[in-house]
Amino acid sequence: MKRTSARLADGREILYYDDDGTAPTDGTAPTDRTAPTDRAVPDTRPLDGSAGVITSEVRRDPLLGDSVVIASHRQGRTHLPPADACPLCPSTEHRASEVPASDYEVVVFENRFPSLAGDTGRCEVICFTPDHETSFAELDERRAALVLAAWTDRTAELAAREGVRQVYCFENRGIEIGVTLAHPHGQIYAFPFVTPRTTRMLATVAAHRAEAEAEAEAEAEAEAGTGAGAGAGTGFDGGNLFEQVLADERADGRRVVLEGEHWTAFVPHAARWPYEVHLYPHRRVPDLPALDDAARAEFPRVYLELLRRFDRLFGRPDPTPYISAWHQAPTNEGRDRDDFALHLELFTVRRTADKLKYLAGTESGMEAYMNDVRPEDAAARLREVASP
Repeated sequence: MKRTSARLADGREILYYDDDGTAPTDGTAPTDRTAPTDRAVPDTRPLDGSAGVITSEVRRDPLLGDSVVIASHRQGRTHLPPADACPLCPSTEHRASEVPASDYEVVVFENRFPSLAGDTGRCEVICFTPDHETSFAELDERRAALVLAAWTDRTAELAAREGVRQVYCFENRGIEIGVTLAHPHGQIYAFPFVTPRTTRMLATVAAHRAEAEAEAEAEAEAEAGTGAGAGAGTGFDGGNLFEQVLADERADGRRVVLEGEHWTAFVPHAARWPYEVHLYPHRRVPDLPALDDAARAEFPRVYLELLRRFDRLFGRPDPTPYISAWHQAPTNEGRDRDDFALHLELFTVRRTADKLKYLAGTESGMEAYMNDVRPEDAAARLREVASP
């Protein structure tokens, strides 16, 4: 993989990722190389880095303990421009965009309207293709592999920054989700805190481990007959809840949607969304840089098949709206990072061909989810629409 770094007119960083047949598969960062001519185009827009006032602020909810980002400057961000005014398409002779080059494969740049900036973190945009009319599902495997390499590179680099606690790569697709730009793209957030969802996962995982360790110690003491804590020397690590969930789903099989040699996709037992799939590597790792070569090589085929099945779910001519989200471990070393399992969660807000799932009073007001589709039925439907 070739990575080319440049600056936009207002000082924001832009990174071009090109497939040169040498994309790293071990999670290491690529080496910056001399940019090809079409990647070295300067940004000629009259942007002033000091003109925009960014008011990003992190506040803490005293009752829930959650961190909340206040970013009022984003009210004026670009909203659903026509295709010929898309800021994510390559620049042309007659129109300059956020991407100065006349073409690209994958490009990442700092968001012009970031929710997080400076001491509060960083927000980046990742464009999967220069083609405005396509989608991630229509990419070939080589391009999907390049996107994975870019996600990996950004995770490694952002996680190493001072103050960053978690890196989150995700894609929103469809106006039903709230997308403000139609071009195929995703976002990468570097949070200065561990997100509430991850915090809850880690607390549950830790409680499971502590309970399992206590049971193992009690059993060891009973077997030893001494009551002196013989279990403390057993070396038992309490097991891992992520691993147990994956093993249980693979053993049960009813909710498994797609299984490869290194990845399994399943609808979770207590799915919150009508069609929700979790994708896990078989070897537990904390984040994208930790994936091994075999998992990286298989991922494009598995992931593209999942996205294509989502597009076939409802028999509609338009693509299925979805959110696709990588869940990665916190950046700090320690038990939380060791316990976590990298996985991707993919879900749609569409529940039937002509109905959407809205988060109403119980979900938005009390975080008590009500799902209209049985997870087993959702998994069966996702198997039905497999590629021939």
